[in-house]
This record gives sequence, structure tokens and C-alpha cells, in this order.
Amino acid sequence: MSEDSAALRKVAVADLAIDHALAQMSGSMRFLLDVTPVNSDDIKAQFLKGEVKEPRFTYRDIEADPEVLKQVVANIDVGSVTDPTLATLLRNKHRELTLQLDMLMARDSDDFRSLSIELYGGASPQLRGQAERIIEEVPRPEAKGEKVTAEEFLELAQAEIDFYASIDQDIEMHAEVRDDVNGVMVSGNTLLIDPDSAVQRARANALLQHEVGTHLVTQVNGSAQPIQVLGTGLAGYDETQEGLAVLAEIGCGGLTPFRLRQLAARVLTVHRMTQGATFVESWEALVDAGFPKASAFTTTMRAYRSGGLTKDAIYLRGLVDLLCHLKGGGSLEHMWLGKFSLSDLPLIQSLAEAGILNRPRLLPRWLDDTEAAERLSSAAEHAEDVTRLVSTPAPTPSPA
Repeated sequence: MSEDSAALRKVAVADLAIDHALAQMSGSMRFLLDVTPVNSDDIKAQFLKGEVKEPRFTYRDIEADPEVLKQVVANIDVGSVTDPTLATLLRNKHRELTLQLDMLMARDSDDFRSLSIELYGGASPQLRGQAERIIEEVPRPEAKGEKVTAEEFLELAQAEIDFYASIDQDIEMHAEVRDDVNGVMVSGNTLLIDPDSAVQRARANALLQHEVGTHLVTQVNGSAQPIQVLGTGLAGYDETQEGLAVLAEIGCGGLTPFRLRQLAARVLTVHRMTQGATFVESWEALVDAGFPKASAFTTTMRAYRSGGLTKDAIYLRGLVDLLCHLKGGGSLEHMWLGKFSLSDLPLIQSLAEAGILNRPRLLPRWLDDTEAAERLSSAAEHAEDVTRLVSTPAPTPSPA
């Protein structure tokens, strides 16, 4: 009997059918793409030239009517799931899908912001404190360094994907350059690269470990599980996924002062947005804090898109939570089984111990780095003061 067959027999067919229905619905949605502007590069150019004051973004057409999809989700009877662990996980996912569809229906309105806070949370005083200390204490980088073009980064990403394919030739991972995305992001099993993106060469490996080594690896592993929602993501998975992806940057030695300041800027911009600051006010606050004008625009756009998306606060929050987890003796052993939140880890562990979940098909490449474990152990000691996650040069003595 195959590993998959053995695992399947441990779960009622009716329960799996509900899981598969939710996974199919989740996989068919392109939520992040649908809430991200398609004209941000053009608006940024006009904004930086002073031709636009308050940016007006446009969005792609939503392929399927969210109201219809919401009824489809409502028809999925999660209340009938018999396995208590799976029932908890699927109920929460059902609620999350409903919220995401509500957000799509409210796109580019004030209601979108309040729904986003319900889904992703906001910036707590403790998190803002960490972010403020980063901006105050982590020095601005002196030089921008050499950059790789979108096509060059695509080649690097394809080489990374080829490495994983050499381990398991049946995996589904892809990368492509597309002009309807902003920056670099993963959607499903595909890494999408903005043709105008320019990644610092010194940051390229860290970004690969973030996107390919975390998001695509856990998507492959989750999709190979009997519980299919682990491939598309259980409720609240984004926060832990992004925290895990930043941990990958630390593990491979690629977390830079600029990157840490960027994560802090996202938290503070989300907070300003939720407190009623205008786009320009939030942008100016970042420029005053020493961020390049173009970079400040992108960070501000990410928070203000579609009416106010608080998702960007989860990167630093997810990282801090995982560092606290490690500092308390927690393990990352089960974190590669799929996409789920740290709060659901005990439930995932119970499913794994019951033989319901399969071993991961892939493990992140950065784990092979001989210094990775030491870097993570050192980082965990700084969970309460993440300013110390990056080495800062000693101040240059003033001339006598």
C-alpha cells in the first residue's frame, strides 16, 4: 500500500470531500493579484515627477462573480466533518474564504479596510514598538549595490527550481515574468516577476530562499498531502508563511539592514493607514525616515491598495512569533508540511503523528547551509529586540 493510500484510509471520505472542495475553491482564487493595482508602475512614475498628488489605482477584472462564489462556499457543509481536528481546521478555512470574498466585493472601498483588519489584524503597540526601534537604530545602507534585471532573476529562479526538480522530477514549480504584477510574488505554484523589478544582487539569494525555498516548497509539500487545503493554505497561514520566509533569509545569511528596515516600514505604514493618514502623508513619513522615494512609494502603495490592505504588518509579526517559538524550544520540523499558521502547529503535529500526513517531498535548500542552524539560534535570542538581527557597523570616529 502506498503512503498516500495509507493516509487516505485514516480519514473519512466525506471529510476529504469537504477538504477537497475548500482546496479547489481556494486554489481557483487569485486574491492577492485581484487586490493589487495593475497600473502601479505608471502611477509611481507620475507621482515621483509630481504629476499626481493622491494616486488613483486601477485593478484587473475579477474573473468570477465573488457573490456567486460566496454562495458556493456557503454550500460547503463544514459542519458535517467528523474528525475533530480536521473539523476545526476546515471551519476556520471556510470562514477565511468567506472573508476574502467579502473583501473582493468591497474592493477599493472603506469597507475593504475593516475587513482586512478582521482577516490580517493590524499593527499592535508591541509590534509598532519593534518597528520604531528598527527605524531609529538600524542604520540606513550607504550604497544600493549592483542589481539584477527581471530576466536575470528569472534565470536564477529557474536554476533554483531545477535544483528541486533534481530531487523530485514530478514537482510542479514555475517562474515567469509578467507585466501585470508588482515586484516579485508567488501565486499558486508559480513565481511571478515584474519586468520592471530590479533586485539587488546581494539580496538575490535571500529572495530566492524566501519565494522558492519557502512559498513554493511548502506549496509542493502541501499539495502532496491527503489534506489538500495544506497546499492552498489553511486559515491564517500568510503570517507564518511570511515569517518563515524571512527566517529563510536569516538562515541563508541574507537578511540586510535595508530589508529589516523595509519590514518595519510596512508595519508603520499599515498603522498610519488605519489611523487615517493620506497616501501622501504616509509616503512623506517614509521619505523623512530615509527611504528612497521610489521604495517609499511601493511600500505605501502596498498598504493603501484596494482601500487599505493590512497584510504587510504580518511579515514582521510572523517573524517575531517564530523567533519566540524557537527561543522557547520550539522546532521547525513540521513547518514544511504545507501552509498553515503557527497557532495550528499542534493540530498539524497531531495529524502527522496519527500518520494522516505524508513526509515533505522537499526541504528548503537553505537548511543545507552549515551555518544556518547557528544563525537561527542566534536570531531567536533577539526575539524581543529584532534590531540586533543584522550586524551594524561601528560608528566612524569623528575627526579630531
